[in-house]
Amino acid sequence: MSLLITGGAGYIGSHVVDLLEQRGERVVVLDDLSSGVADRLRAPLNRCDLAAPHAGFEVAAMMRAHHVTGVVHLAALKDVGESMADPESYWRVNVHGLGTLLSAMRTVGVRDLVFSSSAAVYGDADGAAVSEDGPCAPMNPYGESKLVGEWMLAAAARAWGLRYAALRYFNVAGSGSPELADRGRKNLIPIIIDEIRNGRSPQVFGTGHGTRDGSCVRDYVHVLDLANAHLDALDAICSGRFTGGAVNIGSGTGATVLEVVRAVGAELGTTVSPIVVEARAGDPAALVADVSRAADVLGWHPLLGLDRIVESAVAGTLATATA
Repeated sequence: MSLLITGGAGYIGSHVVDLLEQRGERVVVLDDLSSGVADRLRAPLNRCDLAAPHAGFEVAAMMRAHHVTGVVHLAALKDVGESMADPESYWRVNVHGLGTLLSAMRTVGVRDLVFSSSAAVYGDADGAAVSEDGPCAPMNPYGESKLVGEWMLAAAARAWGLRYAALRYFNVAGSGSPELADRGRKNLIPIIIDEIRNGRSPQVFGTGHGTRDGSCVRDYVHVLDLANAHLDALDAICSGRFTGGAVNIGSGTGATVLEVVRAVGAELGTTVSPIVVEARAGDPAALVADVSRAADVLGWHPLLGLDRIVESAVAGTLATATA
């Protein structure tokens, strides 16, 4: 395969690129480097904003030049709070950017796509493990933009034969190696690590959610497990075993925010007293994946639990800080 990875210089994207290269695939990366880091990559990097005017011509030319046969689309904005404050940017980047990519794929004749979707499409699932057939009721513009993206893929499948997997990520964390560690501070575990290392108490957004300790319950999946899911999805699509639809990618178990805070503190060798603040608008109380479809249609299973997630996240952060 010859693969285009959009957002390939990002935290998740760089793990996907690394595994594909280890497998011997030809990879080219497209990234605007708004949050990606170029030195994570060995693969050729093309800097491009998919939502920019005339980006479609550039992407189509790139696909032709590299003889691209499939695409993994990870380039997107993904902060829930930011999406509530600035929804227009989420429509521009996440929706218009996907439209640009699909148009380029159709022009060049590339039919195979793995799409970075999100569990945010579900909204508040009230603690039950959610399946892909359950209702979608996103609570924020980020989740709405991902659901619209899935609708666009389904429409493209009907119109011109796109074959796709929309991977609905749950909470991604951990690191496959220090150089690929999450350098951002928008995901929960890196935020907690950063707060503790700087002598501050992590904030917990609400403890009145009706969960076992009142804080939000989330499903945490190791980034290496997630990256492997992309390879399994590509194989399933290219072989014709799976031609279209949504697939949950999570661990199938939930941990509360307070439990994660304690786990990070223990890994750092300290006791943590978090500060409880007001719950955020757009935050569901609980969201845990039913991952049976991933096993059935992709042959994918999560292998690394919360302990390995926290251990590798802390090791990656400390290595990056001392590099």
